[in-house]
This record gives sequence, structure tokens and C-alpha cells, in this order.
Amino acid sequence: MFPLDLTLEATQHFSDENKLGEGGFGPVYKGILGDGREIAVKRLPKTSGQGLREFKNEVTVIARLQHKNLVRLLGCCLEGNELLLIYDFMPNKSLDLLLFDSTKSVQLNWKTRLSIINGIARGLLYLHEDSRLKIIHRDLKASNVLLDHEMNPKISDFGMARIFSGNQNEANTNRVVGTYGYMAPEYAMEGFFSVKSDIFSFGVQLLEIISGRKNSGFYLLEHGLSLLNYTWKLWCEEKALELMDPVLVQSCVQVELLKYIHIGLLCVQQDPTDRPTMSSVVVMLVSDDIKLSEPTEPAFSIGRTTRPGQSSSDVKVCSNEVTISNVYPR
Repeated sequence: MFPLDLTLEATQHFSDENKLGEGGFGPVYKGILGDGREIAVKRLPKTSGQGLREFKNEVTVIARLQHKNLVRLLGCCLEGNELLLIYDFMPNKSLDLLLFDSTKSVQLNWKTRLSIINGIARGLLYLHEDSRLKIIHRDLKASNVLLDHEMNPKISDFGMARIFSGNQNEANTNRVVGTYGYMAPEYAMEGFFSVKSDIFSFGVQLLEIISGRKNSGFYLLEHGLSLLNYTWKLWCEEKALELMDPVLVQSCVQVELLKYIHIGLLCVQQDPTDRPTMSSVVVMLVSDDIKLSEPTEPAFSIGRTTRPGQSSSDVKVCSNEVTISNVYPR
């Protein structure tokens, strides 16, 4: 437990200068403790009933998890009207801020992107199979992957996560949570989720890291195709190398690029049973000797977009607790 006065001092009373961003949970602030250690503080909005549920869930889940590719929870504060989560500070912020910025993406060369993909995969493998609990994250996306000073990825934001007990492998819900563009279709349309829902989200993220482009809103640029459909089109035409982010031209290894695209397509297949498990994905990523099965056509991707120049935080609303944005006709 962190004393409130210590947290207020560290963040300069939640000053605007210390604000790092705004997530689904609420604002996040940078803080510096008396010993010089840097922290990130999530602050629950006082009026958020949904946030209180997520707060309790996040504390319950992440306090029981320890892995180098998961963000580390240092503690929490429940004094007065404040509900705060305190984490290790990640100096390179979230993956989306680098990946989708044309000037900053040059910091992510091919070797770094492979390291990020493999780190996310290992973090998910721990959640699905190697921890004491079986965790379905349900909101894996670029903005929920934080980068430390060495660009090591840390999966964050466990407010939407679900714990499976015993031999449970799947569940249904009427409370669909997550972000359009990353959600598996069986989950978005029917509320059905499993570890394969996270696999789908991972596949989307893998293709985004390779291409440097968001799945959400992609169809406005590519004649009605989502990033997944566009990748599939290039794959079938044997032009998959065209998916590569142009900043990778000098550093990319083409054989590796094609293999990673192949794995991404396997993860976003329509039928959840056709998608590999996370343990299989991790082996496929690091091994050059495994023969990969042929992917089938990707699932229909549900996406939303924003007007050019408008940030997602300007237009996000919550409908059935799913992040969406304003919709414009094609």
C-alpha cells in the first residue's frame, strides 16, 4: 500500500506536466519517489463505476503475476476518495506512440521489432499456460504494450482480464470489452472468448508491427480492405514483402519477414480452432526448422476510425464497454 501523501508528492499533486496520457482506466501520471525511483500512477476517475470494477480486477490479477514481459505492479492506494495503481515507469511509453508515428518509427529497426514481437508472445504464453492462473487478457493492443529503457515489451492494462479456473478453456459473456480492430470476430459478435481470442489480437498486432500501420481505419486507405484482408491479398499474390514498413528496408531480413507474416496470418484465421496455441506460436517464431501450415483467409475484421488529425482520445466513447470511434461511410 502506498500512502496518498507520498503519491501526491511524487506526482506533484497530479500536475498536468506529469500527465503521461489517458487510458480506458483513467489518466496516468509520472512520479518520482524520494529515492529517485520513477513510477507511473493510474488514477481512477471518482465517478467511474466501471473503473472501480476494473481497479479491483487489475489488482487481483496482476499482483499474482510475475514475468519480465508483464508490467510490474508496485502497489496501490485506496485513501480518501482516491483509487490509484502504482507501476514501474516505462521511459519509452507505449508501442503505438512509436510504431504509428512516421518520425519515431525509425527507432524500431527490424531486430528491435522481432524482439518486441517475441517478448509479447512470451508474455502471453505465461498468461495462458505458464502462470499459476490461466489469464485471458481480452484487450491486447499496441497501446497496452509498454517499452522499457531497452525497448523490452511489457504487457499492461489487466482491467479487462478474465481468470479461467481448472480445465476451463472458453466462456461466453454479454459484457463484451476490448477494442475494435483487435477483437476476434467470435468475441465481438457473439461474446465467445478463449485463449484463441488473445491469439487473434496477437496476430493483428504482429502484422501492425511489421507494416507500421494500424488495422483500425486501414480500410479507408486501401479500397475497403482491412489490414488483415490486405495482407491476405498480398500473400495470395506472392507480394507479401510489400507489407513491410518502408523504414525497415535497410534492416529487414526478407526470409524472416515472410515467416512472421505467415505466423500472423495463422493467428487471425476465421475459425478459432485453426489458430495455433501460444506455445506453438512461440516455437514457430524462434525456430527455422518447423514447417508452417498453410493459412486460410482471415476473419472479417471489425474496425472504426477517426478523422485525419484527430486523436482517438477525442472521439472514444464506450458502448457496452467496447472502445469505438465515430464512423464514416467508405
